[in-house]
Amino acid sequence: MARYQLTLAYDGTDFFGSQRQAKRRTVQGELEKALRGLGWTDRSALLSGRTDTGVHATGQVAACDLDWTHTDDELARALNAKLPGDISVWDAKIARDDFHPRFDAASRTYSYQLFYDTVRNPIRERFAWRVNHALDDELLKKASHALTGTHDFSSFGSPTTPKGTTVRTVNKAQWHRIAKDQWRFEVEADAFLYRMVRRMVFVQVAVGQGKLRPDAIAEILARQARPEFDRRAGIRKRSVLPSGLAPAHGLTLIQVKYQESMK
Repeated sequence: MARYQLTLAYDGTDFFGSQRQAKRRTVQGELEKALRGLGWTDRSALLSGRTDTGVHATGQVAACDLDWTHTDDELARALNAKLPGDISVWDAKIARDDFHPRFDAASRTYSYQLFYDTVRNPIRERFAWRVNHALDDELLKKASHALTGTHDFSSFGSPTTPKGTTVRTVNKAQWHRIAKDQWRFEVEADAFLYRMVRRMVFVQVAVGQGKLRPDAIAEILARQARPEFDRRAGIRKRSVLPSGLAPAHGLTLIQVKYQESMK
């Protein structure tokens, strides 16, 4: 018996999220079904984190204890033979006996894709958000710069546990123009609040389209860090972030880093 670390990729379109739910099709549920076909008898596989309905992954990490007498590559092939077409095991390897994909994670990286078009595009829109107005690259750069560092991100999401902290450290937040009409936002943090990345993207798109001042994000984060800043802000118009979330289908979990892989 050994603990295995699995790297998963999936198209989240037809899943009700990654976490197992009764009478719902989920990533965890499909993975556990495939594992049972290989003799796995535990109650639950472990995941590095939860992805919402419609969110994709190329770097979700799972762990399970399995009595497997063949190679790691053969385990990946055996699981893929039993998994449906919208989920795949990209890598399988033996891990420490106490490895936990969620609690041992040092950082997670998400990618969000969007494109500009005035006409619907069903193919592109499966994995990207179509926006009706073009974006300014320089404004996006200014907006993302304000997000890096350690901040109270309560305006961008809610805690993942009751009474949990809303302070997170964002190591990287960058926009890339990957085509004339297409952009990708990549963000790495020690952890994320619930729906934090989708909120970040929605607010930055408002900046990129000229609907919100570029310094509004920094002002909001400063206000949350220093309440006295809020009192001083009374002498001028206060920034208010627009409400809303970027659609789930543009978001992909692309990597989970662990201390072992960072050495």
